[in-house]
Amino acid sequence: MSQDSALQVAVGGVTAPRVVAAGICADIRGGEMLDAAFERRTAHLDARDRRWLRELMCGMLRQRGTIDAHLEARVRGGLTRIDPDLLDLMRLGVYQLLHMGSVPAYAAIAQTVELAKVRHGIGASKLMNAVLRRIDRERNDLTLPQSGDKLSDIATKYSHPRWLVARWMARWGEEAAAVLMMKNNAEAPVVIRPYGIVREQLEAMLESSGVEVEDAPLVRDSIQISGGISLTELGAFRQGLFFVQDPGSTLVTQYAAIPADSFVADLCAAPGGKSLELTRTAKVVLAVDKSEQRLGRLLDNRARLEAHNLFVAVGDARMPVVRDADVVLIDVPCTGTGTFRRHPDARWRLKISDISLMAALQATILRAAAEAVRPGGLLVYSTCSLEAEENEAQIEAFLKSNSDWKLEPPPAGSVPPETIDGGYLRVLPQVHGSDGAFAARLRRSQ
Repeated sequence: MSQDSALQVAVGGVTAPRVVAAGICADIRGGEMLDAAFERRTAHLDARDRRWLRELMCGMLRQRGTIDAHLEARVRGGLTRIDPDLLDLMRLGVYQLLHMGSVPAYAAIAQTVELAKVRHGIGASKLMNAVLRRIDRERNDLTLPQSGDKLSDIATKYSHPRWLVARWMARWGEEAAAVLMMKNNAEAPVVIRPYGIVREQLEAMLESSGVEVEDAPLVRDSIQISGGISLTELGAFRQGLFFVQDPGSTLVTQYAAIPADSFVADLCAAPGGKSLELTRTAKVVLAVDKSEQRLGRLLDNRARLEAHNLFVAVGDARMPVVRDADVVLIDVPCTGTGTFRRHPDARWRLKISDISLMAALQATILRAAAEAVRPGGLLVYSTCSLEAEENEAQIEAFLKSNSDWKLEPPPAGSVPPETIDGGYLRVLPQVHGSDGAFAARLRRSQ
């Protein structure tokens, strides 16, 4: 930890990243998303502390179900009697003990106990001390309790909500569902897209800066990078020679296979990676989103990459601001079940009722977006969900009631053939090793 950030401490000498972690947990309980809370609360931390804190927060959230099972067996009266804030502090402490080799056990315990004392008083700190010391003593013999209910036990083992486990096992079987959940519990790699430079030149620049590069899955010219270097500190970043995008998202734009010199409207654009990707082929890309704040990153990237054919506007996809576009892309709001490795808080926030709520919104956007496409034009519908109600069921219902539209797969070679399923793009984390993605390419009759 840097000297500057070490000086930013709470009462009792708790390190700044741990104080921030407690605040982020409170934000998530209040309904805020992890990424937004993280960005807002970590502006004063240096890059090293931010990386440590992201490892702690993402790791704890990925393992929360398993951690809770260990705590449930060691807190008298169970977890329901524990204050939610104190419970989050316990989870943070247990994750440091069991999963962060960089943190000595004494530091994980002492810091978490002190944090509990600062936030909840001496009684809470004594309970925290007893629970964490017991888990530390028993760490080599920890076993998960068996409830006798197979689904519940699998959900605990892989730290996912039971209702999601039931859905996925019914759809893919136990083995594939287990692989999916293991993928969700692993850290997502950073994958970048060269822009205005060929891959080989960018690789050479990155390697000279100490970045480790390797092939990314599914997309030939994307680069997977590692090495613990802050992207924004790289010369290639400042020069606008790449942007970050998972292969699942890149494949959506490649599947779209838009005609050269098209006018493309991306109606659910933020944070904007697909819009940037489409500027390679399109004459003009209009990126529209209802969230002015979320469009901020796209505006920054547009300036950095000098994407001069990209225009940005605020608007609601349910009431499109354009007509007669050659191509309309709607990367609709969804449950995001294909991106749980990047958004570990989402699995705990999601409710089964959210699937039908999202499906209703998606159907509304799909109908409205269709009106923005010129006769003979393309409409590309996409999600980062794995759920049928948000994917093929949406398209089947739309086509059934709109006879002037048809599903038109892209030209051969647009995407790897193993990602095409019945004309749809279907990318599965447990099969393809990237984020999940679905897309349908629809052609309007003349």
